[in-house]
Order: sequence, then structure tokens, then C-alpha cells
Amino acid sequence: MKKFISIALAFVLLAGMLAACGNNRDDDTYLIGILQYLDHPALTAAHDGFTTRLAELGFTEGENVTFIFRNAGRDSSVAAQMAEYLVSREPDLVLTIATGASQAVARATEDIPIVITAVTCPYTAGLIDSFEVPGRNVTGVSDLTPVAGQIDLITRLLPDAQVIGLLYNSGEVNSVFQADLAREAIRAHGGLSYVVANAPSLLEVGDVTQSLVGRVDVIYVPTCNTVAGAYAAVMLVADEAGIPVIVGESAGVRYGALATEGIDYYLLGRQTADMAAQILRGETAPRTMPIQWQQESGVLSINIDTAARLGITISEEVLNTAQIVRD
Repeated sequence: MKKFISIALAFVLLAGMLAACGNNRDDDTYLIGILQYLDHPALTAAHDGFTTRLAELGFTEGENVTFIFRNAGRDSSVAAQMAEYLVSREPDLVLTIATGASQAVARATEDIPIVITAVTCPYTAGLIDSFEVPGRNVTGVSDLTPVAGQIDLITRLLPDAQVIGLLYNSGEVNSVFQADLAREAIRAHGGLSYVVANAPSLLEVGDVTQSLVGRVDVIYVPTCNTVAGAYAAVMLVADEAGIPVIVGESAGVRYGALATEGIDYYLLGRQTADMAAQILRGETAPRTMPIQWQQESGVLSINIDTAARLGITISEEVLNTAQIVRD
């Protein structure tokens, strides 16, 4: 009988140890999942800004934080699998970078806090109930760029341009949202018109860009994951045709676009980290934490090598207020 009791007690102790292991970590340590939808300089900058700012706020990798990072490589089915994996680890919070990653994790859990970044319109993406009161386990920072300001930039840098080519993937809700804003801004300018060019996949971006040659004076690309993944193809066609390209974010300027008045994704990541820290400390919850926006005015970036190749003169007044980029 005593032997039986001893064995039973041993099983109870073992079960307790396993349960303790199942709690993942001590109360003063954190597990944070990160799902990035694709490799892209802007998205990587957001990731770096997030982790750097968290460390400044006392959440340091290797000390009191463990990060589990996954990159879906632009594949929605892979994103879904990675989201399920991250959720299975029962993290304290998940950072999602870009719309596809955010949708995948939001489908995988309704309980674990999710902070989103680099998502243009989380409402249109079906992630929240409203901007002021998300109403779900999702909150974060939108990367909506100053689209109207970017159209104004076209008129300032290229006063003779009349027809604007809108190049984006109509299958991406974030791109459609911005393209609609661009249409409104173009219509608000007398004398401007536009041509829409839909690039449904990476492999088609070059051919779709080619279809604009001879039809437009300038190409405008909003923050579109598909086109961003094929910037090299866009710039090759545009350079050969002598067509300037205005983009929605500064990474495109580094690839050879003429200019942007866009946002700083590193700062976007830092802003997202501030929200995450409040959630981790238990000061608030995603469902009552309003969606935040980035800079109201954009950061002006100009590629002076592209301007020289295209024979475009940029005034000293504009250059003095811009971030200068070279190929």
C-alpha cells in the first residue's frame, strides 16, 4: 500500500512539474511571436524599429524576452501555417508585419494580443471593428502614406506631367484603398488624368509596367507588396522609357524611383513597440486601444542619380528639405 502511495505521489509530482513547464516561462519573462509577410526593406525596418524600441523600454531579447520570428515569403498558405505555429506556442503577444501576416494570425487566434504594423487599412482588411475601438484582440499602427501629398509632389517635381499611371495589384486591399485615394487626389487637380495598370503577380509586374509606356507621363506606385517585390523590373522599364516613378515609401527610391513623400518604417516599428509595451505591462488591451497613424506629413526622399538620368532638374529649395538618395 505504501509503495502504491509513493508511486501515486511521484506521478502527482511529475504532473505538477510538467504543468509548470507548460506555463512556458516565469512571470517576469515574455514570449513574443513575429510574423512578417515577405522580405522587403521597409518591412524589415519596421521589425528592427520594433525590437530596438522594446529593448529601450526594458523588453530585451536574451534577458527577459524570447522572440520567435517567421517570414512567410509572400505565400498566404505558408503564412497560415506559421500563424498556427506561433499561436501554438502561447506567446504573450504577436507582432504582425503587413496585411497578409496580420490576417493569418487574426484567423488563428481570438485571444492572444496582436499588434499590427505596415497595414494600410486594418478595417478594410477585416481586422478590427473600428479605428477608435478595435473590439477584438488586434490593434497597432497603420502605414497609410500621405497619398494626396504624393500626388501633389508629382505636380511640384513634374509640372508638365498630365497623365499618371497607377501601378498596383488590385488583389491587395491595402493597395486598392490607396489607389482610390490617389484617384480622388488626381481628380482634385485640374488637368490631370490617370491610367490604371493592374499587376496581379510578381512575374507580371514588368510586362504591366511596359504596357504604360507611351501612355503616361509618370508612374505612381502606392505601398503595394506585389509591386515592391519587383521594383527592379519597374525601374528597368521606366528608365529605358524615360518615365519617372513616384512611390509610396522610401525603399522604392533606393531602388531607383525618382521620389516619394512617404513614411519612415523604422519609426513605424518603434511606434508599434510603444503600444506593445503597454499591452505586455497589462496597462491596456487591444480591443480598447485605438489604431494609431504614422506621420501626418511624409518624409521627402529624392534620388538625385535618377533625376540626372532622366534629365529632371530639382530646385535647391526642394533638395534642401529632402533626404538625398543615390543609386
